[in-house]
Amino acid sequence: MLVQVQTVQGSAPRAPGSFMLVFRQHAFGSIGGGRLEHQAMQQARAWLETAPPAARPRQQDFLLGPDLAQCCGGAVTLMHVRIRDAAGLEQQLQAQLARYAPPDEPLLILHGAGHVGRALVKIMAPLPWRIHWIDSRPDSFPPHLPANVTCLQNPDPTATIVQAPAGACYLIMTHDHGIDLALCERILARGDFAFLGLIGSRTKAARFRHRLRDAGLEQHLIERLTCPVGLPGISGKEPEIIAIAVAAQLLKLKEERV
Repeated sequence: MLVQVQTVQGSAPRAPGSFMLVFRQHAFGSIGGGRLEHQAMQQARAWLETAPPAARPRQQDFLLGPDLAQCCGGAVTLMHVRIRDAAGLEQQLQAQLARYAPPDEPLLILHGAGHVGRALVKIMAPLPWRIHWIDSRPDSFPPHLPANVTCLQNPDPTATIVQAPAGACYLIMTHDHGIDLALCERILARGDFAFLGLIGSRTKAARFRHRLRDAGLEQHLIERLTCPVGLPGISGKEPEIIAIAVAAQLLKLKEERV
């Protein structure tokens, strides 16, 4: 059973379009947790036992305060759709995701397929971002990629900067500081980016800013370079911790731009 949030009035745990898949023994996804999700899951399993395979979708309204004693206080309409087979599941998901998909998912152009880059792609796989992942090394990308990722292996990553759209977010974390510097210079010279983050220490940041000034870039552009990258206050250096800090920083940037 596909259970999806159709409409929301007032405060609610999840936005319209959020969904979960309920099977007799398992469930995947979430519509917000708490008593709303628990009751919706019970109802979905009851309908799985009693509804015919071709049953029409059902809608159910919940007042979160009076009906479920949830402090959110809003109202939610859920839709339950009986799924007969894998093809039907794919068709329903595509239709619902297309209906509720954000009109303009932000674009992240990620340079570098090392440990941090791979960890970051895993974390951002379920998030509403498009990712263009670029590396100069052959066979640098993992064999299985999330649906929101497009890979490009290019011996000269700086050549891709000219083709990138305006307003993109950039992250630079390649295996070569020379490539990092060249990418920073090209992106800063364009000036039409939303965010430019560079992995590295404060020492690397100071050296890069000095070299960028020597290259003739203006100070107001150099100041737009974020290095070290990642949400401040998270000090761990493991790839997964860095990736979480960077993803949080990107999400914060996205919220501020809305």
